[in-house]
Amino acid sequence: MNTAKTYFLIMLLAIGLGCGYSKPKTTMPAIATLDPASTTAGSGQFQLEVDGSNFATGAVVTFNGTPEATTVVSSTKLEATIPASAIMTSGRVSVTVTNPGSGGIYGGMGSVTSAPMNFMIN
Repeated sequence: MNTAKTYFLIMLLAIGLGCGYSKPKTTMPAIATLDPASTTAGSGQFQLEVDGSNFATGAVVTFNGTPEATTVVSSTKLEATIPASAIMTSGRVSVTVTNPGSGGIYGGMGSVTSAPMNFMIN
């Protein structure tokens, strides 16, 4: 009788381990091009087109460390409104795209951010 109980417990343990949780893969956004690639310091607000891949619903463009109002056109195209206050001085600034984290019964995964691409303010 002990053998049957032991066998049963081993089977339950094997089934439990076999049904383990696998964290979903993170889809890293990637920037290919910026349009325009530069602008003049002190000029007005403009629309920045970010082309690339793996852009998720709710993705956000960060311009020089500040998240900007972003429209997801498709998984390969975003449009961000860059305010005049963000381009007051000349220099090179970083642009990134962050896909939001996901929820789920297993806690989901955190947000993921692309490698930066430089934007020039002349």
